[in-house]
Amino acid sequence: MQTVFDADVDPGLVERSLAASTFGSMWLDIPRPGYPQATGSIICDLLVVGGGYAGLWTALHAAQRNPDRRIVLIEANRIGWAASGRNGGFVDASLTHGLENGKTRWPNEIDTLEAMGTENLDGMQADIESLGLDAEWQRTGMLSVATEPHQVDWLADEAAKGKGKLLGPREVRDEVHSPTYLSGLYSPDTCAIVHPAKLALELARACREAGVCIYEHTNAHGMNSAGVALRIHSGAATFTCGDAVLATNVFPSLLRRNRLHTVPVYDYVLATEPLTDAQLDRIGWRRRQGIGDCANQFHYYRLTMDNRIVWGGYDAVYHFGRKLADRYEDRAATYRRLAAHFFITFPALDDVRFTHRWAGAIDTNTRFCAHWGLARDGRVAYVNGFTGLGVGAARFAADVCLDLLDNEPTARTELDMVRRRPVPFPPEPLASIGIQATRWSLDRADHSAGRRNILLRSLDALGLGFDS
Repeated sequence: MQTVFDADVDPGLVERSLAASTFGSMWLDIPRPGYPQATGSIICDLLVVGGGYAGLWTALHAAQRNPDRRIVLIEANRIGWAASGRNGGFVDASLTHGLENGKTRWPNEIDTLEAMGTENLDGMQADIESLGLDAEWQRTGMLSVATEPHQVDWLADEAAKGKGKLLGPREVRDEVHSPTYLSGLYSPDTCAIVHPAKLALELARACREAGVCIYEHTNAHGMNSAGVALRIHSGAATFTCGDAVLATNVFPSLLRRNRLHTVPVYDYVLATEPLTDAQLDRIGWRRRQGIGDCANQFHYYRLTMDNRIVWGGYDAVYHFGRKLADRYEDRAATYRRLAAHFFITFPALDDVRFTHRWAGAIDTNTRFCAHWGLARDGRVAYVNGFTGLGVGAARFAADVCLDLLDNEPTARTELDMVRRRPVPFPPEPLASIGIQATRWSLDRADHSAGRRNILLRSLDALGLGFDS
């Protein structure tokens, strides 16, 4: 059977809409301060490797916990240039990539995880306000929409669990005018939206003001112990530190044992030109909620402060051998598919054009949310595997890393979620075969009224299934 997104769209409209688009993240198309490259021998108490959200929150909160510590953060490229500058800007309260994923894996502590997620989201808002971070933070809530009949029941079930207000066809289309919407679930408190790159850059500014030393273009490529200290090497510098946090996420870990725990999956995004008042009137969207549909291969979209629509998701592409490469990002077929789906969702916006197209790699693990650990006699903490939901969870993850290094039990470190590691992905070619078979199966489920085949049911039974 077909889904609503299999409908025909005028190829000429799709080509025209993309013709003038620039390749590159719209979020990063802003002035960005530069930081020096590290050289020579540098001594510090804590070294943070990675200049994305996880590393920045770690450095900031470490400085707040102990202002006298010498803290250094290094980034191989530029602050926020990878996932932190390319995502949709959804700040979700969930730490487990959704309630069902969390319930499947940690049924005995899901209530605690949900409460901690809400506390983390509230704490992030408080940090942004108290530090004066210009991140375009908006606590808009999340609107989940059903675009297929079987998804209506899914949303009704979520509403019955108290996860939001159920909206019928007329109500949801009053919120946002799309002929594809059959029902909706509005959760006003579980999600905020931000300007992702501004958040990263403002966190870096706050780090500097708290005394953190930041270096860009400083790629850590080796780590060894030297007596009571650690030494981490880059091309032109050697860092000697007491403790380190590895926040490299999708990029290969300095700890070889971690390299089978995540795989890079490419996600693709489009951004429109700013909508005029007349264009915005055609679709409503006055509450400016973040929106996502309920399919396994789902779309996510939101408005920016200047009324662009950021539209991403659906395709999730893995390349054999866990490869990361710039050439994977400008994928014409995916951008055409995304544009077609945009016009199916918003046919009233057929005069809108896209100004930017971009992609980035998501660090995915087999439990679809972050995992942690310690190495080198408890002096190195790490976190990986946010699976596309790290904008909010990275702040929580940073505090976990710092708690682990302190070696004092906390409510966070006692979580089974924190103490247990995920099942690693197998080596190639098994990884590629398994990932592609799972992706094909998820697409088939979307085209079969949500019915999951034997592969997906088996993964569910093993606690390895994915519920978007």
